[in-house]
Amino acid sequence: MKKLLRNPGVQAFLGWMLWLHLVVTLKSRRWTHDNLACVEPVLETGKPAVALFWHGSIPLCLGLAPIWWRREKVRCMVSPSADGEFIAQALSRAGFPAIRTSSAKKGDSNKARAAVAAIREAMNWINEGGVLIVTPDGPRGPAEVIAAGSLQIARKTGAPIYLMGLAVSPAITLDTWDKITFAWPFGRGATAWDGPYHVPADADEAAMSALTADLSAKLTATRARAQALVARR
Repeated sequence: MKKLLRNPGVQAFLGWMLWLHLVVTLKSRRWTHDNLACVEPVLETGKPAVALFWHGSIPLCLGLAPIWWRREKVRCMVSPSADGEFIAQALSRAGFPAIRTSSAKKGDSNKARAAVAAIREAMNWINEGGVLIVTPDGPRGPAEVIAAGSLQIARKTGAPIYLMGLAVSPAITLDTWDKITFAWPFGRGATAWDGPYHVPADADEAAMSALTADLSAKLTATRARAQALVARR
């Protein structure tokens, strides 16, 4: 299966299919955006930012696009894995080119170097005024726990962090590690926003651990607000 997924033709087909699903999800429903005012300073002034949403919401993520299309410089961090390749292709079609990175396993020096290079690229992007969108529990989990990379990038660049929740109805949630959700055509959609949050430049390991737990809980709560909006409507 992995060999099949690495085939360029298969990757191109899957990328096109995911892009089509993203477009249908966006276009076939009316979207509600909650607390969008919190991110307006980034949209209006062109300031850099780090924006987070959970990995399981990737098939819904174009619901965020009309907001971020207001900015010229937006990129996404995507895993270099086989499934990450077609996700990167789909997001590129939607106007969000990828920076490819992943967390390296202990002892894997090649992946560790690649991860460091990608984080450096992401930091340069933010320092030049760009927005970086990350699914901070991907690509391997654990689900709904923010990995260290995105918070380290925010700490080193001083960029504010924004939290984004997505929900649609009707939808189907698969029994995967991230509970990935796909939208049926038509229906309702909602995004919820929270922030800005800042990571202190002098944050030590204990402070980073506490911030990780706090922001992980807040990001899940932000998605729950989007789900509540869809349910009420």
